[in-house]
Amino acid sequence: MSALLAQLLGLLLLAAGLAFIAAWADGFRAWAGASALALLLWGLSAAPPAWLGIAALALWGAPLLLWSWPGPWRRLALRPAWKFARAGLPPLSDTERAALEAGVAGWERALFAGAADWRPLLESGPAALSGAERAFLDGPVEELCALLDDWRISSSDYDLPPAAWELIRRGRFFGLALPEKYGGLGFSALAHSAVVMKLASRSVAAAVTVMVPNSLGPGKLLLAYGTEEQKARYLPRLAAGEETPCFGLTGPQAGSDAAAVPDTGTVCRQEVDGEQVLGVRLDFDKRYITLAPVATLIGLAFRLRDPEGLLGGEVERGITLALVPAGAPGVAAGRRHMPLQVPFMNGPVSGRGVFVPLEQQVIGGRAGVGRGWRMLMECLGEGRAISLPALACAAAKFAARETGAYAALRRQFGRPIARFEGVQELLGMIGGEAWLMDAARLEAARLEDAGECSSVASAIVKQQLTERMRRVVNAAMDLHAGAGICLGPRNRLARLYQAVPIAITVEGSNVLTRNLIIFGQGLARCHPHLRREMECLERAGGGAEIPAEFDAALRAHLGGAARNAARAFLLGLSGGRC
Repeated sequence: MSALLAQLLGLLLLAAGLAFIAAWADGFRAWAGASALALLLWGLSAAPPAWLGIAALALWGAPLLLWSWPGPWRRLALRPAWKFARAGLPPLSDTERAALEAGVAGWERALFAGAADWRPLLESGPAALSGAERAFLDGPVEELCALLDDWRISSSDYDLPPAAWELIRRGRFFGLALPEKYGGLGFSALAHSAVVMKLASRSVAAAVTVMVPNSLGPGKLLLAYGTEEQKARYLPRLAAGEETPCFGLTGPQAGSDAAAVPDTGTVCRQEVDGEQVLGVRLDFDKRYITLAPVATLIGLAFRLRDPEGLLGGEVERGITLALVPAGAPGVAAGRRHMPLQVPFMNGPVSGRGVFVPLEQQVIGGRAGVGRGWRMLMECLGEGRAISLPALACAAAKFAARETGAYAALRRQFGRPIARFEGVQELLGMIGGEAWLMDAARLEAARLEDAGECSSVASAIVKQQLTERMRRVVNAAMDLHAGAGICLGPRNRLARLYQAVPIAITVEGSNVLTRNLIIFGQGLARCHPHLRREMECLERAGGGAEIPAEFDAALRAHLGGAARNAARAFLLGLSGGRC
């Protein structure tokens, strides 16, 4: 029995050694040679029983033979994988392709490769506000906070006070991110985040009012894609608050599947001031549009058609973006929405037969036709990367401050409840989550300022921070108990609790964000081998011949998966020390 135990121990050590080799050997040949040598040394030194040696050799030799012998490899592995992949991979639409190709893929690639290197993040250093940004926080933002009575806003007025609206416009809060040459403040993403976070600690309605024009409004789209004439015309007015913008993407039939917008625009000519003008006639129906009830300028996503060939080329021109004056003939604002009694301005907007000149109102003019989805993918991630993480951090910090103070003052059983271990557990979780969330917020802002915050990275930050916010606020409500569930001017936590699902839902609900963007788009964009395999399948079309490139990509994919599995096993076994 002792000999058998010795052999089994030797086999276990061999397995650990093979796992170590698999985890760090560079390339199949190195891994195969080193592990074959390990097998040989084990056989010579431990003299295993014949059955054990044969079993070990078979377990190693079978995959090695399959891997290195072209005939069995193609019949037993490559061809079934090719057929399975071709049957399961639908053709990529233009909007899906635009989403995959838009923007950058940065550090998150390391996550999907299973080899995260934390040094670039640690060496980047903390981001810092400029003197002008700090002065704005201490001046106009503080002044705006003083004007906000959240209980009155949410229970009786259902709107910000007129003085707050006037300060938002006069203080250029709608132009935080716009360059100074257009009348904006030219602030960094970090400053944008800090402003939204501070306002959200006072009033979620005010924070949403400020954050939307700076992330989901037409301003960023115009700055990146607008013609010089469009920039000169609209950006100064947006920065000065002379125009209140909104952006219409979501509709009754296009929620999570926003690329399926049914709203249409038809290229046509119409007489304007006595001359024929080339333009677009729009029919649209949008809902859940923040600032729509007070907007003067509507950014709009729609599908453009050119049935008369006025632009030349195809009839179906794809998703396009345009600017529509809210007062244009045919535009109508519907009944205002009230998202969980958090009274930021939100509502539907529709239009029938609305004519807009193409060069003046389509973002980018003629060059912007059909490029709308790519514009959205590249420009509107700031809501996920900056605005919603700022809201989530404000909620977590507010909950930590309120709940910590409450637990210190509230006495039960003759002592403050903060001295009970069950309460301390939740207080520790709230504080820890708030610290972690703020670190992620700061890093996302730094990446955004550096032009490196991709759609995948911003989706990770949005999904993780809003979910953690939900956990923190729920814990805070548990500890406040009766004081948390009775609405009133002294209960500052309940409205925050009501607002949690709003952050979870907007900018793509977290179910969509996690499954389609983080994992779906993340795998396709960041996985070291998957995109290459997909491109092989696309290029092959209906052909039965398996490209050599697919063979190489699949081998690399399987080798990487084995390496990551071995690395995860050893890192878990050693507590991350291997």
